[in-house]
Amino acid sequence: MKQSVKNNIIGLFENHFNESVSNFEAFPPSTSYREYCRLINANRSVIGVFNADVKENEAFLYFSKHFRNNNIYAPEVYAVNKEKTVYIIEDLGDTTLFQFLTATREAEGFSDKLVAIYKKVVKELPRIQVLAGKNIDYSYCYPRAAFDKQSMMWDLNYFKYHFLKLAKIPFDEQALEDDFLVFSNYLFSASNNYFLYRDFQSRNVMLKGEDICFIDFQGGRKGPLQYDIASLLYDGKADIPQSIREELLDYYLLELKKYIKIDEAGFKDYFKGFVLIRIMQAMGAYGFRGFYEKKEHFLKSIPYAMDNLQFLLQGLNLPIRIPELIKVLTTVSQSEILREIGRNHKGLTVRVTSFSYKKGIPDDLTGNGGGFVFDCRAINNPGRLEQFKELTGKDKAVQEFLINQSKMNEFMELVFKLVGLSVRNYFKRGFSSLAVNFGCTGGQHRSVFAAEKMAEYLKDNFPVNVILSHREQIL
Repeated sequence: MKQSVKNNIIGLFENHFNESVSNFEAFPPSTSYREYCRLINANRSVIGVFNADVKENEAFLYFSKHFRNNNIYAPEVYAVNKEKTVYIIEDLGDTTLFQFLTATREAEGFSDKLVAIYKKVVKELPRIQVLAGKNIDYSYCYPRAAFDKQSMMWDLNYFKYHFLKLAKIPFDEQALEDDFLVFSNYLFSASNNYFLYRDFQSRNVMLKGEDICFIDFQGGRKGPLQYDIASLLYDGKADIPQSIREELLDYYLLELKKYIKIDEAGFKDYFKGFVLIRIMQAMGAYGFRGFYEKKEHFLKSIPYAMDNLQFLLQGLNLPIRIPELIKVLTTVSQSEILREIGRNHKGLTVRVTSFSYKKGIPDDLTGNGGGFVFDCRAINNPGRLEQFKELTGKDKAVQEFLINQSKMNEFMELVFKLVGLSVRNYFKRGFSSLAVNFGCTGGQHRSVFAAEKMAEYLKDNFPVNVILSHREQIL
C-alpha cells in the first residue's frame, strides 16, 4: 500500500473518531484492485478501504446501508472521504465461511456442523434477493443495472478469451458464438426481477460469533434467483459434496417459498444452466488471474471446476441445442493437462535455445540435467550460400529456403511429436522445467529457424511458459 493511501486512511480515521491510530496492518493483495487494512487503537478496530473506482464504491456504500436497513448484516460504514475513494467500515473479524469450512473439514469432514452453518447462510439468501430487492435502487448498480443478455455475453466471452484461448482449448469461433447467443437467450427467459448478489460464495460470507455477515456485494444487480445459489453450491474450492448440494438446494427452495410462489420443477430446469454460466465466469477469472497475470494460486481452482463440469455434463438436459459449447466444456472437463496445471500450479517452463556446436551444448541452469538436444547439421545449410551469409533463421528468405529446399519440415514434425510427448508427461509428473536445444554449425540459420518454430508450436498447443534464446545470433 502506498504511503499516500495509508496517510489518507489514517487521516480519515483520526478526523472521524478524533482518536489516534495505534496499529496499522495492511492486508495482502486480494483478487480485486481494492486495498484493505486494519486500524486499531485502545477503543476500536476498523477496516480501511481504498478503491480508485468511485462508481463501484458508491454501489458498495449504498448496498451496505440498504441491507442494514433491511436487517441483513452488512458492515457498517463509519466514514467516507469527499472523493469517495477511501472509506472506513466495521471490522467483521477474520473468519470467512471458506476458512471455517477448510478448518472444520480437515478435522471432521463435511460434518453436520458445516451443513448447519451453510443452512444459516442459505436461509439469508431469499431475504437478500426478495425482501431487500423489492425497494432497492438499481441505479446504483455498477457496471450494469441488470444481469441481462449483454452481461451474460460478457461472462461467456470472458471465459472464451481468458480461459479457452489461454489454455489452448480448440473451438470453432463462429459456432461457439452462435451457441453463446442461444444459451444467453435461454437463461434470459428465466424470471429475473430479483436482487442478484453476483458473487455469493464462501469467501464473501463472514462468521462473527453466531452472526452471518456479508461482504463484496458491490457487483449486485437485478437478475434471476438461480445464479446466487448456484454460485454458493458450486463454489470451486469449497468442493461441497453433491448430496449436500442437493440438500441445501431443497432447503433454499423451502425458504424461498416463504416469500414468493415458485414452480420448483421450472426453477431446477434453469438451475443447471446458471451453474454452467457461473462456472464459466469463474474459469475466466482463473485464466485471467492465473495464465495472464501469473498469479499461480488461481490455477489450483481449475481441477475443482473441471470436476463440477464433468458432473453437470453427465445429467445435462437443457431444452436448447448448443453443440459447440457442450463440446468445448467436455474438452475442458477431460483435459489432463489442465488438471495437472491445477495440481502443479507452478506450471512448466520450456527453455528453447539455438546454439553452435563449435561453442558447445548450452549449460543446464536449472540443475535438472535433462531435456533435448537436436542436431540440425544434417539439414541443407543456407549459410553456405552467399545470399544468406549475413541473414539468420529469423529472416524470410532463409525460412523459405529451409521449407522448400531442405528436409526441415519433416525433421520438425518428428521433433514436435517427441517434445509434445514429453511436455504431456512432464505435466502429469509435476515437473517445472524442460530444455529443448537446437544446434548447427554456426548457430545462425538452421538452429535458429528450428528454435523459433518449436517456441511457436509450444505456445500454440500448451499452456506453458516459453523462454526462447539464440545463443550465437548476431544482433
